[in-house]
Amino acid sequence: MPETPTADDRLQVLEAITDTALGKLGQDKVMATILARVREVLGVDTATVLRHDPSAQQLLAIAASGIEEEVYQDVRVPVGAGFAGRVAAQRRPVIIDHVDETTVVNALLWERGLRTLLGVPMLAGDELIGVLHVGSLTPREFSETDIDLLQLVAARLALAAQIELSSTDRAAAAALQRSLVPARLPAVPGIQFSARYVPGTEPGVGGDWYDLFSLPGDRLGIVMGDVAGHGLNAAVIMGRLRSALRAYALESDDPAEVLSKLDRKVQHFEPGSLATVVYGLLTASRNSMAISLAGHLPPVLAPPGGPSVFVDAPVDPPIGVTGPRRRRTVVELPPGAVLAFYTDGLVERRDQLIDVGLQRLAGVVSAEQPGVVCARVMAALVGNTPAQDDIALLVARCEPN
Repeated sequence: MPETPTADDRLQVLEAITDTALGKLGQDKVMATILARVREVLGVDTATVLRHDPSAQQLLAIAASGIEEEVYQDVRVPVGAGFAGRVAAQRRPVIIDHVDETTVVNALLWERGLRTLLGVPMLAGDELIGVLHVGSLTPREFSETDIDLLQLVAARLALAAQIELSSTDRAAAAALQRSLVPARLPAVPGIQFSARYVPGTEPGVGGDWYDLFSLPGDRLGIVMGDVAGHGLNAAVIMGRLRSALRAYALESDDPAEVLSKLDRKVQHFEPGSLATVVYGLLTASRNSMAISLAGHLPPVLAPPGGPSVFVDAPVDPPIGVTGPRRRRTVVELPPGAVLAFYTDGLVERRDQLIDVGLQRLAGVVSAEQPGVVCARVMAALVGNTPAQDDIALLVARCEPN
């Protein structure tokens, strides 16, 4: 029977899991190094890390020493089912000395002849990150010292996994968002464009986006949207909304109907998701635009020689919120007129009413070149203060006759 870890053994494990050199390695190598040391000190035959997927309520094997096939074969265990699922559900150490299909979901464990298992939850505060468990091919009793040691390792691995996952999610969300915002605005006859996009300083990438696309009959679709939330999930939903809206725009020349279809799609396939969207459809003549607002702030219209105003269009519920029939408004666009679309990050500040930002925006939008208007708006509303939330701004100008 393996000896209980001594103080020296405990110190060696502590050194292994706090070694600054591990910071230079990738997550896979960090976990492999730590798991190998745990096996050696505890005298066990296997050590496995399963990461918690809260959306699927499953545990996924991401690192293993002794039975590496757990990772290679994408082992998944429902929270609450079997040994590892019980550790996750109860969030406390669990020991079993009878390993078979009645106690363990993962067949690899009993097929390899494991006799005893010890598992502990990997926690970061109140958040469940995963489960760490070790196993022995021979019957044995795990002591309180063994449990304490494994919990110490689990805390270190939870932190490493959380940092890695957060970093990966941020990178993926940023890459996805960049791919969905036009890298170059299209050259469209009869209209000029300029745009700005500034990521906010709040944690996580937001769900702001804008889009321009040509439609049959020389028409043009203009979209500005903002998905509630931050991070990879918001960016993924943003991508789905963008693709779906483009598809619906090919089926209907009524922006209200397009947003209604988008709303039905979201409520069915992404229940609980929420987004504000403005969709405008420019005619081939560029002298009018049909527009529908789904919880979004109205664009600013600046006619030549006149004061700028907010487009007078009713604001319907956001996408994802059930409400009355959506409405469209037709806006006349005189030659040389400018339209400014934006997300709330441009005009909202924590220390002032949104009306202050809206008034400031209307005061600086004028019937000039879109690039000039964008520069003036950003100088007046952003200046030298980092944006708290994402900011998207799209300015369009109907070319004079």
